[in-house]
Amino acid sequence: MTRCRRRLITVMLGQALCRLLGPGARAVIVSGSRVAGAASKPPGASLVQIVHNYASLSRKAREFPSQLDDLSPTMLKKDYKDLELMNTTNDVVRRLLSLEMATRKEKLKLKTSQLVEKVQRTPSDVGSTEVQIANLTAKIRNYQEHLQIHRKDKTHKRYMLMAIDRRKKLLKYLRRTRYNVFENVCTQLGIQYTFPPEYYRKVTKRWAAKKAFCIRVFQEVKKLRAAEQQKQKVAALAKGQPVNKKASDGTAV
Repeated sequence: MTRCRRRLITVMLGQALCRLLGPGARAVIVSGSRVAGAASKPPGASLVQIVHNYASLSRKAREFPSQLDDLSPTMLKKDYKDLELMNTTNDVVRRLLSLEMATRKEKLKLKTSQLVEKVQRTPSDVGSTEVQIANLTAKIRNYQEHLQIHRKDKTHKRYMLMAIDRRKKLLKYLRRTRYNVFENVCTQLGIQYTFPPEYYRKVTKRWAAKKAFCIRVFQEVKKLRAAEQQKQKVAALAKGQPVNKKASDGTAV
């Protein structure tokens, strides 16, 4: 490919990019062409670099819904919201101690306390099953928001799965012991409970063959027991003795 032909292709690609990327693309391409020309790079390589620079400038971070969106910026942090002194302090100090200047960790701490207050039995309850479920729920949602942005973070994904498994066990226990409290916890925290599968083990050929063999052995043992009971019944009738009726588990009635 000759030099003139490469230059023509570069100009045509630049014009196409200007039409596709909008009015701001022309200034970026022109400035990038000057820099590339000063560095004496090939036209094709400079065009790729220009497109990459424009894409990095125009790229915007995606916004995902968060459980912290309903927290008002004027709310105080957890450690200061119950102090009577905050009612008489000036606006500057109150603003410094509000969620407007708070970190994400402090906001998550306040959100967790709000979820705990919905389900705790008494104001001093900090370790009941309902409170543990509320703490795990806030933690799981925080992990989900983190993984929406950092999809390849396997460490946090593992932590999230461990927390989900722990919460499932607590919900299962609460449903078995106190169903009314279980329903209230699911309603207050917005949890959709799904029943666990009947079998956790993956069905394989070896497992299916073993199960079929066990069923066959059980049936054969059942037949042998029935034949033995029939023999004992016939022998007892021959001797004129009363026949003991046996239940299915083999105990005399």
